[in-house]
Amino acid sequence: MITESDIEHIAELADIGISKDEVPEFTLQFNAILEYFEVLDSVEGEGAPAAGTTNVFREDEPRPSLPQEAVLANAGSTENGFIKAPRVM
Repeated sequence: MITESDIEHIAELADIGISKDEVPEFTLQFNAILEYFEVLDSVEGEGAPAAGTTNVFREDEPRPSLPQEAVLANAGSTENGFIKAPRVM
């Protein structure tokens, strides 16, 4: 069970500013989520049929792509026929 002091500690670790008035509500919400996980843990899945979704494979075949002009027309900035993006570092 999550306590109000746990919520305050989690908020501090996550650097989330929550007010003292919000702590009880978050405590209730966290505990409700954990109760739901307990329900999920109690479900017996052994021997249950798998869901109807399966992997669908197709042959990896080359297909025509957009012309370079069409791609560059949608780019914010281009240079020498390439999309120019801001530096990351």
